[in-house]
Amino acid sequence: MEVPGFWDDIDKAQGRMKLKKQLENELSEYDGLASMLEEARLMIDMSADAESGGLTEEAEELADEAEQTLKEFDDRAEKLRIRTLLTEEYDDTNVILSIHPGTGGLDAQDWAEMLLRMYTRWCDSKGFSVKVMDYQRDTEGGIKSVTVFITGEFAYGYLKTERGVHRLVRISPFNTMAKRQTSFASVDVTPELPEDIKVEIAPEDLRIDTYRSSGAGGQHVNKTDSAVRITHIPTNIVVTCQNERSQGLNKEFAMRVLYSKLLALAKQEHLDKISELKGNFGQISWGNQIRSYVFQPYTMVKDHRTGAETSNVQAVMDGDIDMFINASLNALRNGEL
Repeated sequence: MEVPGFWDDIDKAQGRMKLKKQLENELSEYDGLASMLEEARLMIDMSADAESGGLTEEAEELADEAEQTLKEFDDRAEKLRIRTLLTEEYDDTNVILSIHPGTGGLDAQDWAEMLLRMYTRWCDSKGFSVKVMDYQRDTEGGIKSVTVFITGEFAYGYLKTERGVHRLVRISPFNTMAKRQTSFASVDVTPELPEDIKVEIAPEDLRIDTYRSSGAGGQHVNKTDSAVRITHIPTNIVVTCQNERSQGLNKEFAMRVLYSKLLALAKQEHLDKISELKGNFGQISWGNQIRSYVFQPYTMVKDHRTGAETSNVQAVMDGDIDMFINASLNALRNGEL
């Protein structure tokens, strides 16, 4: 017999535990910063004492060490300050990230795969886990689309401003004339909905198709139609999942993704009900890129919303995108984004 309110109490308890862990982590970070500041102060005092005692070399070493400690302090303090900006609804949730190539043919498909690598590297640096839920590789090169589930503290909060069109300019490796090519790919970022969020979708608004998975999975994917594609007819939003072992699990995850996308879209359109959403929201607007990555004739990555830029393209493609994330979160807080 189910006790009334039992699962609600469990959800509340889990929510409290999650909040408790977040607060403990922040307090620990504050304590660590205070210790670093005290350590730097002591080294500065020791450096001054060494210099007054004629120990010039020791004084310089202590001063250099104090400077390095203060630099590390500034970096960690800035990361903690950025964390304080993540106060919007769902900022502390996991995230569903999808990448789709656009204009540019094989170059665009290759670019989509490069973006996947970039975000995966960034997640690795944060200690976030990445689970591929749908991966559709093209036979000629690159990927047709990919959806990953990213688990980590404030994952959605950090990545929410990455949603948009990303533009690549480079000498195409697929062009025999070695001409410069411009390619586009879209990144969609959606928060994972908490279990207590209920989204009402009319069954007649859904078209559910099953097919054989094309990803990893050995003999299993060759024998069963385990992959699932769900289309929300009123908005033409399509979600797919093929990397789970059963059709049931793939459908469950695909519905979670659809719920999240529809809820995010409803909020964006300032609607109270999902049923009010109409029109084709699946099209990508290539004229509204948020960031450009230029490999040739010069190297530059520039965010067109904030003006943040760097010439170190390789570092960015290796996952060093914090400067862009931080700049956009600051702009969002200031009402500039």
